[in-house]
Amino acid sequence: MKSPYSLPRPTPARRLALGFVFLWFSIGGVCHFVYTASFVGIVPPSIPQALAAVYISGFFELLGALGLIPRHTRRYAGWGLAALTVAVTPANVFMWQHPERFPSIPLWLLFVRLPFQAVLILCILWSTHGRGRSMRS
Repeated sequence: MKSPYSLPRPTPARRLALGFVFLWFSIGGVCHFVYTASFVGIVPPSIPQALAAVYISGFFELLGALGLIPRHTRRYAGWGLAALTVAVTPANVFMWQHPERFPSIPLWLLFVRLPFQAVLILCILWSTHGRGRSMRS
């Protein structure tokens, strides 16, 4: 018997979006461990234990990306990755508010990161929540 939580095969457009989300979080998650110092530098000072926050968020990025692979965990991974994207918003706001700390990144790119997060969340949810217009389908 098929689980009511498993999803049908995605359309080609959703498969492309799903591939983008998988790559985004796979590469990003690995980068948390390879370029740790750079990621620690974008954690706002108000967040305690910046190094732990970087490792934990990197771990959950990789876990979420892996959760996209099986159809029966895809919906849950989508919710988790959307929540994680919201959770890291303070780092993007911090970068935008303190561009002098990131001279190698153009100001326009720091600003674009914020609306891009909304687009990324929509892409995550659309690609991981089945067919049709509703995310409940």
